[in-house]
Amino acid sequence: MKKLILIGASIFIFSQFVFAQISWKEVSAEFGVTNKGFTVYESVGTLADSAFRAFYVKIDKAEKSLHMDADTTLYRRLTPTQFYEKLNQPLLVVNCSFFEFKNNTNVNIIVQKGKLVAHNMQGIPGKGKDTLTYLHVLNAAIGRKANKNFEINYTYTDSSLLESYYQTYPLKPYRDSSSKMNRMEARFSNLKPWKVNWAVGGGPVLLKNGEVNITNNEEHKFAGKAILDRHPRTAMGYTKDGDLIVMAIQGRMKGIAIGATLNDIAMLFKDLGCEGAINLDGGGSSCMLVNGKETIKPSDPTGQRPVPAVFYVADSKQ
Repeated sequence: MKKLILIGASIFIFSQFVFAQISWKEVSAEFGVTNKGFTVYESVGTLADSAFRAFYVKIDKAEKSLHMDADTTLYRRLTPTQFYEKLNQPLLVVNCSFFEFKNNTNVNIIVQKGKLVAHNMQGIPGKGKDTLTYLHVLNAAIGRKANKNFEINYTYTDSSLLESYYQTYPLKPYRDSSSKMNRMEARFSNLKPWKVNWAVGGGPVLLKNGEVNITNNEEHKFAGKAILDRHPRTAMGYTKDGDLIVMAIQGRMKGIAIGATLNDIAMLFKDLGCEGAINLDGGGSSCMLVNGKETIKPSDPTGQRPVPAVFYVADSKQ
């Protein structure tokens, strides 16, 4: 049973009894993982009485041998396996940001080694009666600061600026005839420089302060009732103890794996004790490798979809 409550522009969806059927078992050994700060879990059970398959990894923020970062390409895409080889076979490789196919570029922020290397799409082109106008939003992202803590914020980038900016709450979307956002407007007065070692963008936000808080209406990632559709998903979150959780959910495979709604993912992260969580690019892009081995099976008939960016974790002990 689900109850939908609209509060302002945010969507809060509460599910009852749905996740009582899902449990997790540790499968680190099956992927050859020996680092105690990195554990792998596989789902057991069904979701809403339907076939379900997912994996997540938990990364101990205190484990000094684990190095986290993002990697991206310029005007080209690589499969996660190709990124795995490019990055000298790290422990984890997973897809992250949304992208466009025409130029093979990210449409979300990517910070790599502390440097801003990819930008948010500033304006969403209008259609129909809104042709020649653009809808402006702040895109959500997850990043790690120098103090090792993780944050999820709403971000602003511009190709003319060397650094990214953020605020802790979403922007009320607005529409005008300009494809770019003017940071000097009063509506952006609370933006601050975001100093992070790495960051990957996506959206919408799923959890805030440990509670389901899906800000799709503010981020405009999915239209209409699409947030209630079940698809393959990739998402990240962090626990009260500050550990990072990266999850990949298999989908679009009848009788094997149905996928998940945004609310399903939010509830899964909440049940794992997360304080914050964010949705990343999903569908045919969802793919997570541990020691080069696929966890979920990608939904594209041809296998792994090439992507322009990944998040990865390298183990200096290997």
